[in-house]
Amino acid sequence: MPTRARDRLLAAADELFYAQGIAGTGVDAVIGRAGVALGSLYNNFGGKDGLVAAYLDDRQARFEQLWDDLVAARTEPVDRVLALFDAFATWADDGNRHGCADVAAVTQLDPEQPGHAAALRHKQAVRDRLRALVADTGTADADGLTADLLLLHEGALSALALGLDPDPVGRARLLAARLLPR
Repeated sequence: MPTRARDRLLAAADELFYAQGIAGTGVDAVIGRAGVALGSLYNNFGGKDGLVAAYLDDRQARFEQLWDDLVAARTEPVDRVLALFDAFATWADDGNRHGCADVAAVTQLDPEQPGHAAALRHKQAVRDRLRALVADTGTADADGLTADLLLLHEGALSALALGLDPDPVGRARLLAARLLPR
């Protein structure tokens, strides 16, 4: 378990907010799980709103690092695009099977809360990064193909959370590969 209070709070927030929801998890549960004093929450994050934004930013940074590593290991443009789905598969295998934390945040938080803005920023970052990778494939309609691939990605996130398919990520990757130019 992380030793710094900030790291312990983020780990506890990640566990509790992701599994139980942001709205359904009070700060007492987070500080109890983290084993820190209430003051540590306020000193590090200014309150629950700051903790929620930091939790979402931390998840995004970890996912982006995973995705970056997979993209860097590939040379073919189509394979670099498919790295999104491979990163997602690894992410899901690591226990992230409750759907998208950013979508959950947008549905649970008021638009003026920092976590809401963070979640939207993350979705935009994924879209922008994917758009750049799609453009490198030489496709004539990079915007349209990016939109299609994002729909597959988001649908797989939802299907994973709902348990509608034994392998929604694999199915989404297969469909994505069919859409990409070869």
